[in-house]
Amino acid sequence: MGQKVNPISMRLQVNKDWRSRWFASKKDYASYLTQDLKVRRMIANKLGSRAAINKVDIERSPNLVTVTITTAKAGVVIGRGGSGAQELKATIEKIYGVQTRVNIEEIKKTELYAKLVAESIAHQLERRISFRRAIKQSSAATMRAGALGIRIEVSGRLNGAEMSRREKEVAGSVPLHTIRANIDYHAARAHTPAGIIGVKVWIYKGENF
Repeated sequence: MGQKVNPISMRLQVNKDWRSRWFASKKDYASYLTQDLKVRRMIANKLGSRAAINKVDIERSPNLVTVTITTAKAGVVIGRGGSGAQELKATIEKIYGVQTRVNIEEIKKTELYAKLVAESIAHQLERRISFRRAIKQSSAATMRAGALGIRIEVSGRLNGAEMSRREKEVAGSVPLHTIRANIDYHAARAHTPAGIIGVKVWIYKGENF
């Protein structure tokens, strides 16, 4: 029986960091966590796939919460004349009840980020594009962008088949057992008429010594 572990949590403190950075007593922990989850959910619902958000980092200091949004489409998040960013800041402050700073960082090569690649494949599957074509194109684009390896797995009722199955595409090398290997991972879901299809993506970007 394979013992699966999330490649990002396995590499915490080696070359990955926590998405929420704060320390709380037992009394405050649950409320802090709930606030973080509410903010992440709100950002996902408000901006969704339009903004191609890769990650949301949250850092707390005594009187300030810093929310850093990493996105491929900074213009969509900022909005016309900065109105989108201001609205976002006001909503986040309402959830936290303290002063908040919102930073927006832009990604140049979307093909090198597992979340964006997985969501792109999921959207293609929802538009009834052949799964084999979708994973082959994504894999080739990631390798062209400079990754050392990519592994994509899709599972479910592929192309509307009667029985569910699992298919994978591997290019380059993806050393999952090497802890110093910088591997980005994400799992997404495609909601198709035949049911949910799971999409998992691992991208190997080199070693961090």
